[in-house]
Order: sequence, then C-alpha cells, then structure tokens
Amino acid sequence: MSSYPFALLTPQESDMMDHAASAVVPVSQLMENAGWAVARAIRKRFAPCRVAVVCGPGNNGGDGYVVARLLAQWGWSVRVVAMAVPREGSPAHEAASNWEGPILPFDVRSVEGVDMVVDAVFGSGLKRPVPENVAAVLQAVPLRIAVDMPSGVSGLTGEVMGSAQSCALTVTFVRPRPGHLLEPGKGLCGELVCAGIGMPEEAWHGLGPKISLNWPGLWTLPVSGDGDYKYRRGVVCVCGGTVMPGATRLAAKAARRTGAGLVRIAAGNAAEAYRLGDPGLIIDDGPLSSLLEDQRRKVWICGPGLTPDEVADALPALLDANRTVLADAGALAWGAEDLSRLKGVAAVTPHIGEFKKLFGPVEGSRTDAALAAARKLNAVMVMKGPDTIIAAPDGRIAINAHATSALATAGSGDTLTGIIATLMAAGMDVWEACCAGVWLHGEAGMQAAKQHGGWPVAEDLDLPLGAARSRATELSEADLSKNPVAALL
Repeated sequence: MSSYPFALLTPQESDMMDHAASAVVPVSQLMENAGWAVARAIRKRFAPCRVAVVCGPGNNGGDGYVVARLLAQWGWSVRVVAMAVPREGSPAHEAASNWEGPILPFDVRSVEGVDMVVDAVFGSGLKRPVPENVAAVLQAVPLRIAVDMPSGVSGLTGEVMGSAQSCALTVTFVRPRPGHLLEPGKGLCGELVCAGIGMPEEAWHGLGPKISLNWPGLWTLPVSGDGDYKYRRGVVCVCGGTVMPGATRLAAKAARRTGAGLVRIAAGNAAEAYRLGDPGLIIDDGPLSSLLEDQRRKVWICGPGLTPDEVADALPALLDANRTVLADAGALAWGAEDLSRLKGVAAVTPHIGEFKKLFGPVEGSRTDAALAAARKLNAVMVMKGPDTIIAAPDGRIAINAHATSALATAGSGDTLTGIIATLMAAGMDVWEACCAGVWLHGEAGMQAAKQHGGWPVAEDLDLPLGAARSRATELSEADLSKNPVAALL
C-alpha cells in the first residue's frame, strides 16, 4: 500500500514533499507528469475546442505550459495567457520554453472567443487575495478547468481569498488538499481528480501528515464472530426525555440497526411513553443511580431530546460513574452555559451553530478550530456539516466527503449519535468510531435517498445501516496500492 493512502496534504506538506522529491526525481519530470495528467483528464471529458491556458510564473504555471503543449499536439486550438514570465532557470521556465504556440498578454481581451480556460495561475499554496485582473480573466470564460486548485481557494482551509471562480473540473496531484473537501472550496472545484505523478516514496519520509480523508481503511469496523453474544457486541444506553421522545427513539433505532447487542432507554418517569415503541428495546424506569450499578452499561448517549434540566440531572451522574458518554443536542446547549460541564465526555457532535455557542466564532481554518476545541475539552470533536470534521485531542483529523444533502432533515443528527455510540460500545477507539459513524451515516443517507426519491426523513435512515456496514467492510478490504485516493472521491 502507498504511504499514507488517506492523507490530505496541506500546502506546506506538499511543498516539503516536492523539495524532498527533487533529490530523487527532477522537478521538471514531475511537472511534465502533472501536465500530462491534466491534459489527459481534459481530453477524456471534453471535445476539442478553443482553449486558453492562463499561466502564473510558478510551478502551477509550469504545469499549465505542459497542458498547453500537449493539447496543441493533440490538435486542439490553444493559446497561453501569461501573467508573468517564469524565473529563468526554474522548472516552470523550462516548461514555458517548450511551448511554441501563441503567448498573449494577461488581459480579458486575450480570452475572447475561447470555449475553455485552464486556470494554472496560483494553485493550492495561495496566501493572499487574488488580484482583480486575475479574477477578471478567469470570469470571462464560463467553462473553467483548475490545475491543482481554483485560483483564490486556500488549499489549507477551503476559504475564498478575494474571489474564486467555480470550475467544472479540478485536477490535483498525489493526494488532495484539505481545501478540496472543505466548503466553500469543495463546491468550487467541480469534479475532483487526484492523479499520481510518479512521486518517489522517499518524498514521504519524515512527513507524517495529520489530516486524512474519512474512508473505510482509515478505520476498520468490528466483525461479528460465532462466539458473540449481546453484551460482547455492546450495550448502548440512551437517556430518554419527556418533551421530545422522538429524538431518543431515533438514536436508539440507529444503534440497533448498526449492530448494538442491546439498546436500553433510561426513561425514568417517562417510561410509559417509550414502551409502545420497538419491542426489542429495553425501557428502564428505575432511578439513574441504580441503572449505573450495572457495569456492563458502559456507553451512554446524553442529549437528544433532553431539556437542560434533564441533562443536568443525568450528565454529571454519568461522568461521576466514569461512563463513556457521547454528548449531543440538549447536552451541548447545557454545556454552552458553562463549558466545564462537558469535561469528561468522550465525544461531542455539534453542528456549526452549536459549535459557535460552545467555543465562539470560527476564524480561519475550521480544522484548526475543531482540533483546538477537541484539546480544550479533551474529547473527540465531530463538527457536523456537509464537510464534517472529526478531530481528536491527540492531533488526528479526518474530513468526511461521503455525505448527501438528503441528510439535511430533522432527526438526522440523532441517528448519527446512535451509530457512533454503537461502534464505541463495540470497542472501537473513540476517534475511529466517530469517523466510521460519520461515514456510515453518509452511506445510509445515500441509500435512503435512492429508496425515497431523494427526500428521506430521519425515520428512513436506520434501515440501510446494515447494508452501509457491509459496504464499508468491502471497501476497507479493497486494494489501494495502485490508486490510493483518486478513486475514492
């Protein structure tokens, strides 16, 4: 298997890799390989047309000159629009010297009459806002293809710096950058292709990237064996509330469908409201203190459907009893009044609104914000959204790209808590359980969307979870040695 098959390289890590690779392979050869990958991706998807390749002075522009040369050799009508001349003696200068076609001034008039513009201006390492003249040239042609990253999108954060134009296709190299998967950058990339360019294995030495694509193989689901029984598969306990019992039910249903051996709802005085639910659920009406005497009940969900007063009664008792607690919804609202109330939980699953109430405004990188919050709370952070970020206090970060807008329905988050809690109860590492739970949630959403015309409700999400587990196991056993990330996006 290739080194770090699920790594998402930061621009800094990519620069370090390029520098290390130059001792083994000429940068000009890697540039040639990169340009070939872009040109081939364009030819595969589009008919020959009039193309303007817009080139910056650095390595991204060097890739662009290679793209221009190859497309012209294949019979396309190509012109280069050069922002500046590459530094003499650089690999980009060598690539530019091999281009024999027209080079036009960097002006909107230079792209008049073309059908496609190839954006090879800045790439993923941009650190300042895009100049207005660059934005104007790229805006002038509706069909845009990006080399590495749409100019104006931060490769680290996905944020737009000044302005950025949406692309039909983005071709990056070796591994994607976080900005390819984080909004709004993700939405501007269009189809994302990650191409191998012959990066030598030596370039990975000493790198140790911390940000990963969330995908089966990054984690492995527990496998049921012949000797299993319900307590070995794991017990999930859910604190039940009186005001919104539906949220508790959704979490419990998801836990059962994900494979929990036993799911119990600690309902207290509200027990009668739950007993008409699924017959396989155990409804407890005893005081929480007595329920905690059972040492087999290690993993608890606290928050879905609970009022602040109900959380105040339950969460401190769970933490005092040294239980593994997944906190969401009402628990987060209670914790937002005093963050120390959540100290001791294993994981929290806030959406961005809840995150801001807990930790304040997010400035800059959301991956950095999620990691800082995880370390502050000493708990795994699941920052929910279309690009969910899962961060552990030890520095591990995963970005999930396996999701669907079909999950944007009330109660979907309660289903997620049931999935994650089940994997924790089965003995998975908490960060890996959160990563796996987020992926399974996305897969279940996709399958439910197919079954319900694209508009499932939360009650539809638990049924596909068995199939989602099977799919995850199948993918985790796939051979990633030839194409580690490209085929996953």
